[in-house]
Amino acid sequence: MGTHERDGEDRGRGGVPLGGGLTTGEVARRLGVAPTTVRTWDRRYGLGPDAHTGGRHRRWTATDVARLERMCALTATGIPPAEAARTVLGEATQGAESVVLTAPAGPTAPASPDTPPQAQAPARRPSDAPPLPPARARSRAGSGLRLGDVRQECKGIARAALRLDAVALDELLEAAIVEHGLVAAWTEVIMPTLQAVGRKWESSGERYVEVEHFLSWHVSGALRRGAPPSAADRPGATIVLACVPGENHTLPLEVLAAALAERGLPVRMFGGALPVESLVTAVRRTGPAAVGLWAQSRTTASRPLAQHVAAMEWGVRGARRKPVVLTIGPGWSGRTVTGLPRPTGLAEAVAVLESVVSR
Repeated sequence: MGTHERDGEDRGRGGVPLGGGLTTGEVARRLGVAPTTVRTWDRRYGLGPDAHTGGRHRRWTATDVARLERMCALTATGIPPAEAARTVLGEATQGAESVVLTAPAGPTAPASPDTPPQAQAPARRPSDAPPLPPARARSRAGSGLRLGDVRQECKGIARAALRLDAVALDELLEAAIVEHGLVAAWTEVIMPTLQAVGRKWESSGERYVEVEHFLSWHVSGALRRGAPPSAADRPGATIVLACVPGENHTLPLEVLAAALAERGLPVRMFGGALPVESLVTAVRRTGPAAVGLWAQSRTTASRPLAQHVAAMEWGVRGARRKPVVLTIGPGWSGRTVTGLPRPTGLAEAVAVLESVVSR
C-alpha cells in the first residue's frame, strides 16, 4: 500500500475520516481529477498534505485542498503542471491570499480556502476545530466556466471536461449518480454543467464545441453503465420514448429512460429523429401505456403528430385502448396540445409516467 491510503480506509462510523481531513479519493472527487493525478502531484511536485495522521496515511486538510484547487485552476488555463506547481509553492512561501497557508504556532484549525485572511478566527484547540466543508457544499469557485451557485461536483466535472480527462470525468459522473440518485444528479449536477459548457461555447466563437460533445458522450456512457437491465414487458405497462422527426438531441430522453428503468418500468427507447411511419409502427407493435415525444426545438415540435399518436387505438372491439402521450422538452413551449400532459422537468415526467403505468 506504500505511503498512500486506499480510498475509504481508516474511517469511523458514518464514513467520517478518523483523525480529520479527507482521503486522497475524496480530494480527487472534490477537485474533478483522478486519484492518480493527486498522487502524482504529491510525489512529483511536493504538493502533498502538510501532515500525516494515523501513522503514514495521507489526510488532506482544507489548507492542502486549497493548494490543489490553485493547481487545478492554473493547469485548466493551459499552464504545464511543473510550472503551475512552482507557482503554487511560490505563493505558499509568500503567503499569498489566494492560498491560505499561514498558521499560528501550536495546533490550530486549518483555515478554509474560502475565508479571507482578515476574517480568520483565532487559534483553536484540535477538539474545537471546525470540520472541512462537505463534498456537496455549493461553490462559486471558477473552473473556466460561469457556473454560478451550484453543487461542488459541477466544478469538478467542468474541469475534467475542459481538460478532456476521460478517466476523471467517468469517475465523477458515476460518483454523482451513486451519491445523489439519477434524478437529482441530472437536475442539480449534470444539467447545470452542460448548460455552462453551452454558454461558454456560445460566447467564445465555438471554441468549446469539443468540450460539449465530450461531456455529452460521457454522460450518455455513465447512464448506460449505471442503468439496470431492461424490465420485462407487462401488458399495458410499456413506455415508448422517441425524439420527434428532425430532432437529434437525445441526451435528456436517455436520462428519462434510465430513470424509468431504475424504477423497474418497461421502456422502449427509439432515440433521435424517429420517422413518423416508424413511430406509428412502434406504437402499434408495443401497445404502450404511454408515449413520450421529445422536442428540443420549437421547429421540430409537431402538434398534429402528437394528436395523431394520442388518437391511435388497439385491442379488441369494446375494449380498445389509447396511449397517454407526453410532450416533453423545451420545443413544446407555447405549443401545448390540449389534453396531453407536458411535464416541465425530469422528476415530473417520471412521476406522471409512473402514475400512468400504475393505472
